[in-house]
Amino acid sequence: MKRYFVTGLLIWVPLGITLWVISTLVGAMDGILLLLPEGSRPRDVLGVNIPGIGVICVVLIVLSTGFLTANILGQRMVKVWEDILARIPVVKSIYGSVKQVSDTVLSDSGNAFRKALLVRFPHNNAWTVAFLTGTPADEIVSQLDGEHVSVYVPTTPNPTSGYFIVVKKSETIELDMSVDEALKYVISMGVVSPTPRLPALLRPDPVNPNLPG
Repeated sequence: MKRYFVTGLLIWVPLGITLWVISTLVGAMDGILLLLPEGSRPRDVLGVNIPGIGVICVVLIVLSTGFLTANILGQRMVKVWEDILARIPVVKSIYGSVKQVSDTVLSDSGNAFRKALLVRFPHNNAWTVAFLTGTPADEIVSQLDGEHVSVYVPTTPNPTSGYFIVVKKSETIELDMSVDEALKYVISMGVVSPTPRLPALLRPDPVNPNLPG
């Protein structure tokens, strides 16, 4: 009975968590419909509440915004809007920080997480998976000896929180795994190991997969 129960949990727990996350996101996006005047909301017009309409509205708004701001006129409008926000004392700090992070994470040229590394954390006798985020600021570099790198150490099982640390490059070990594989490894608390990679000489040739590289 115990074996059957555990087997059932292995099926339902991932499915239940996935459905819960999707339901939470859909519910949050459907909340945008509350901004519409009463009487013009889909529930009032159709007489029934249809989950997911808010998701469609959010997607359409985002696509429309991207389409309108992709040209020169739209970019000028965004520049004027950002200049206005930059003059508001508290708002400019929050908006500026969030925009820099979003530009780095979401833009095609951004490299939020460049490589997966091993670093000593939280003490010299322990190692953890971290992600290379770049080089430290000039003010920090001037205070340190040797070459240093900026890394992000995620927490488990929630990698959206973690620690930003500056470490010597010589004290890091670059891992032969992708950022996605490293994130899965962290989220699973080390249970889901990355797929072992073949040595370069044994990897399939991209032109002829039947032959080694």
